[in-house]
Parts: sequence; C-alpha cells; structure tokens
Amino acid sequence: MSVHKTSAVAEQEPVDVLIALQNKFDLLDLAGPVEVLKNALHDFKDSSSNAFEITVAGAEPKVLSDQGVVVDSQITFKDAHERLEDFDILIILGGNSEEILAKEAEPLGLINDFSELQKKDPARERTILSICTGSLFLAREGILSGLAATTHPDYITKFENICSDAATRNLQERTDVIEDARYVVNNLRFDLGDEDENPYIRRKSVDNGRRPSNARKGSTSFKGSNSRRESIVRRAAMRLGGLRVITSGKQRWH
Repeated sequence: MSVHKTSAVAEQEPVDVLIALQNKFDLLDLAGPVEVLKNALHDFKDSSSNAFEITVAGAEPKVLSDQGVVVDSQITFKDAHERLEDFDILIILGGNSEEILAKEAEPLGLINDFSELQKKDPARERTILSICTGSLFLAREGILSGLAATTHPDYITKFENICSDAATRNLQERTDVIEDARYVVNNLRFDLGDEDENPYIRRKSVDNGRRPSNARKGSTSFKGSNSRRESIVRRAAMRLGGLRVITSGKQRWH
C-alpha cells in the first residue's frame, strides 16, 4: 500500500482492515464482519477485485474465543502497533470486557494509538468499528466523548457509566448513548439532517423484521458520499481528526 494513500475506496485498492483479537473474544463478533468483508468486491463482476484485505492481530499465535474455539492470529499486538499506519480500518470485538478493562490490556492501546494517528494525519481516511460490547473499550479510551454511540442492549447502563467516567476524567463532552440502534456512524463525509432523518443511525427493525424505510435513503446517501471528494480541511477540524467512528449493537449481519 502506498504511504500516500488517502482513500482506498477512491483509488479502488483493497481497504486494509486490522481485527484485534483479545483472549475470550466473542466468536460471532468476528464471524459476522469477516463474512461480510470477504464477500465484498470493488467490481461485482470481477471476483478478484477484493474490496478488503484482512489482518488478524492477537497476543498469541492462537487466541481462545469465549465459545471455546481457537482462532489463529497473523500478527502480534506488538507488530500491529508497528504497522498501524498500514491500516484503514480497525475492528474491535466484544468479549471479556471485565478483564480487559480491569487490566487495561489490549486492544485499549491499539484503539488509543489508532485515534492518535488520525489526529496527526487527517489527510488519510480511517475508520474504527466496534462490534457489540467492543464499544466499552472505545468508551474507556475516551474515543466516544462528544459523539453518538450504541452497544449491546444488555450493557447499556454499564456503557453509559463508562462513557460518563471518561468524559469527566478527560474533561470532554458526554457521549450521546442511543439504545435502540443497530449501528451509529460518526464523522461522515458530509452533514446530514436531524437524528430521525439520519440514515447512518440504523434503528432496530419493526414490522416482522422488515427494514425501516430509511434503509433505502441510507443506500442513496452512501452512493452520494463516494461521488463527493471530502475536504481534508473539514476533516481535520472534526473531532479525532475526522476518524470515522462506528459502533454497533448485537444484531444479525445479514
């Protein structure tokens, strides 16, 4: 990958994704995103035009999930820190949150360093995505201060407390915690309307699981965002240097 790359999507290069595996991570939190990313293509007519390139990092060569399944990592957390500039997206999984938070263990360091990297180099498009209770780790590091976010519905109260503690500790704005969202996206390429009209706050499905009407609007907005060239000056002025921050709740990926 070119060190001067600003947008992998615009340049039709594979988007480089780093997935952090802590011990006792939730296996579903890994399987869902990997299935989606591995099936995504820049050109659906060309099976070789992979849209994403995935690298898995862990403390050990083999990482035990909470479900008892062992997954191989490709690089160590130390290597991940050294190669952090190579990645466009950092994915943080849920699982083992009590131990990780108590010991201040990885992936907390990766989260912090990735966000600092964006602040130092806002010309590059970067995204951090948390799955399920992975958002608790983002909250602890203060990444969500001044932003909107969601998490697994069973952890909303704990999530709110961690967000509040981080805001107080770092003298930052509070987090707008959204309970009934499937996912929430911050630092978009362009401004949107009110929250109820925002296609990047995906609410839970209603009417026997059918998608709400704003799903189509979200698709339209996504297409529009790719046709517009984002202002680097505008991005640099955003919180976290324009780092795109996405939090998701415990939902199906299909």
